[in-house]
Amino acid sequence: MRQHHINDPDTIRRLLTTQARWAIVGLSNNPLRAAVGVARIIRDDLGMDIVPVSLKGDTVHGERGYTRLDEIPGTIDVVDCFVNSQRVGAVVDQAIEIGAKAVWLQVGVVDEAAAARATAAGLDVVMDACPAIERRNLMRS
Repeated sequence: MRQHHINDPDTIRRLLTTQARWAIVGLSNNPLRAAVGVARIIRDDLGMDIVPVSLKGDTVHGERGYTRLDEIPGTIDVVDCFVNSQRVGAVVDQAIEIGAKAVWLQVGVVDEAAAARATAAGLDVVMDACPAIERRNLMRS
């Protein structure tokens, strides 16, 4: 039987309440993309540092952007993935390579094999969830 990843509420709570540096992969200046608003919530409401990562390396919300995780100076704690399920495995592998502590796969982004690789490498994994929605859930509890 195939193992399915289950998000741990304590991990979600810790990731959303512990000061960290989040790389947000798929964050560009396109205001129609959900990543723009979610990144603002992560930075402004949760108090996290954000680093945009996109194909163009756009600067977003005044934060310098990069095209790849391994171009970012310093450490990254959480890699938040706004890429489709077919592409997220490569991003998770990059997160493992740079020594990130966690990967967060957005709503609709599911890759069980990538989640298993990240878990095996010691990373926390949240999959098919949104930090903005989970933040609202935390505030209610």
